[in-house]
Amino acid sequence: MHSLKTLFTKYTDWVKALLLPLGPWGVLVIATVDAAAFGIPMDPVIVGYVWANPPRFWVYCLLASIGSAVGSLVPYWIGYEGEQLLLEKRIPPRTLEKIRASFEKHEVLALVVPAMLPPPTPFKLFVLFAGAAKLKVRDFLLAIFAGRMLRFLLLSLLTVIFGPSVLHLITQHGRIVVAVVGSVVIAGILIWYLRRKSARPEGAVVGEGR
Repeated sequence: MHSLKTLFTKYTDWVKALLLPLGPWGVLVIATVDAAAFGIPMDPVIVGYVWANPPRFWVYCLLASIGSAVGSLVPYWIGYEGEQLLLEKRIPPRTLEKIRASFEKHEVLALVVPAMLPPPTPFKLFVLFAGAAKLKVRDFLLAIFAGRMLRFLLLSLLTVIFGPSVLHLITQHGRIVVAVVGSVVIAGILIWYLRRKSARPEGAVVGEGR
């Protein structure tokens, strides 16, 4: 297990060194490759770029978010073409049912939230199901971009404040970070929904007055 982790770290460092001459555009390439196929940890990439040049943090976040959205089109189309048969063969029934319920209720939000969360969130499963659910490409891209942008902006802010040591927190306490951030996001969505519901006149009918 240790040797596999070491090999993966060397692979990641090799990719980063290969793309270093591209400057900020290297973030775009890495994020695209990560979302499309090969898992490349994006947190060390963002932290490294931001720590080296803090004033340009927004550029790195923007390019990484665009790359993640574009690269995610690959698993999206796999899910789109494979539909339920592909998912049912590879995803545990309980996990599949939870993802299906999320898309039936929220659709776009079902992608924005997991796109915000760091590993071990099974993000690519949500992307595959978005394709199987025939989510509109426009909505799909916007959801991925929004979720990733929020995540990378938060990571950049933490990097500027605490430095590269923020990676230790994410690596060692990833599940806690997921739980805390997820709870905050869910609470925010719940508050927004309750406010929207209370602001709507009781007994109002959609389309009334046309």
